[in-house]
Amino acid sequence: NKLSKRFINLAEKRNVDMTLIKFIKSFISYTLKILLVLIIAGSYWKLELSGLAAIVASAGVAIGLALQGSLSNFAGGFIILLLRPFKVGDYIQTGQFEGTVEQIGVFYTNLATIDNKLVMIPNGTLSNGSLINYSAKETRRVDLVFSVAYDSDLLKVRKVLKEIVDNHKLILSKPDPFIGLIQHNASSLDFAVRVWVKNSDYWPVYFDLLETVKTRFDK
Repeated sequence: NKLSKRFINLAEKRNVDMTLIKFIKSFISYTLKILLVLIIAGSYWKLELSGLAAIVASAGVAIGLALQGSLSNFAGGFIILLLRPFKVGDYIQTGQFEGTVEQIGVFYTNLATIDNKLVMIPNGTLSNGSLINYSAKETRRVDLVFSVAYDSDLLKVRKVLKEIVDNHKLILSKPDPFIGLIQHNASSLDFAVRVWVKNSDYWPVYFDLLETVKTRFDK
């Protein structure tokens, strides 16, 4: 525990990436626990370390089969650390789970969901599967579709949507926003609004556009 704290203090002073700090902290913890078990086994059962090593070596195949999943997760942790598909603090989605990365451990990566649930995902699954990193880019595109009646003035619809987009302080002017009719439904016409925003502004813009367009359309 003291060794782990000393490492963290030293790493923080040298501005080491938090993802790397948490991974190595987890690695040190597991390594020290294994060493402690070996030392206790050697002293309690009066086994020489060489004899203990021989026993472990002879049982290596059985242990490898039994721990196949854990070894895959262990290797997956190093792959994640090396390739950096995500880091601590990123918001990711993998399979049915999504959330903010809190820790990348030796065997599991911890995600905090938007409703503050803890999800522990095996590193082997993350390193071998597909995932979406919503925090990887500085900008994101907000895609929305608004439906209007067939007898609506299409030019007026486009004008109102353009005014809303042009006057929104969080919407970026580049890349150019897109506003256009994209589909004829059985009972409505669909207009798409696609605008670019800073990553941190995605949800504020998303919900604000929904409310603002509804209010303007009602008028």
